[in-house]
Amino acid sequence: MHKILVLWAVPRSTSTAFEWMMRAREDHVCFHEPFGRPWYFGEEPMWPRAGKDGERIPGLTFQSVWNELKAAADRGPVFSKDFPHYTRHLWSEDFLDHFRHSFLIRDPARVIHSLYRKWPDLVMDEVGILEQRELFDRLCDATGTAPPVIDSDDLLENPLEVVQAYCDAVDIPFVKEALSWPPGEREEVSWYDRGSWHENLRNSDGLKPQKTVHADPDSLPERIRAMYEACLPHYRHMYRYRLVPDRCGETIPNP
Repeated sequence: MHKILVLWAVPRSTSTAFEWMMRAREDHVCFHEPFGRPWYFGEEPMWPRAGKDGERIPGLTFQSVWNELKAAADRGPVFSKDFPHYTRHLWSEDFLDHFRHSFLIRDPARVIHSLYRKWPDLVMDEVGILEQRELFDRLCDATGTAPPVIDSDDLLENPLEVVQAYCDAVDIPFVKEALSWPPGEREEVSWYDRGSWHENLRNSDGLKPQKTVHADPDSLPERIRAMYEACLPHYRHMYRYRLVPDRCGETIPNP
């Protein structure tokens, strides 16, 4: 079985654009947030705002998704983009050992601003930054080495260099051509809300350098701003390990 190359991201972190680049490579079978489907719509959903009469998909469970991923990895290379808060209850040593782990982080002000615009009734369990830090630390403790971490702002401002550094860090060839693609529908990533969260991706034609836009946490309501303040130290911790070309394979500094 091949190790599953996984990108542990958080919502609204440009992670689907990164996933689309991996799809454009055409050398991995790619999965879009596979554990999110049972988290939202499985027979026993774990989404904290799932209503009693919400959508349920018969036969969809975390185990059925896990079986599908492992079967694909038995056949060849697999890339999966997912969120740690979907899988926290699955983090046994055996489960985590099936993956080649990597992380995509983003300034929580931008993550939470974007989530709040879509979900005014957002709760902390949907943000995922705390669980991302928890998983990162657990893997660091187990191996003594930080898994590869890329930051969304770095990716947007210098996609070619960051993607090349990522490929070097996870031992896959760099494919420059995969940073470009034609605009169009993205049915492969549209299982949630018919893809309403991916309008920018549908209109995009690749990962191209762009300036990032500041998000002001002080403009958020007090309840939502408290989420930002809770997430900020965890983001800053992981930011220390973000990947640049001359830091590949860096061991964790002593505290």
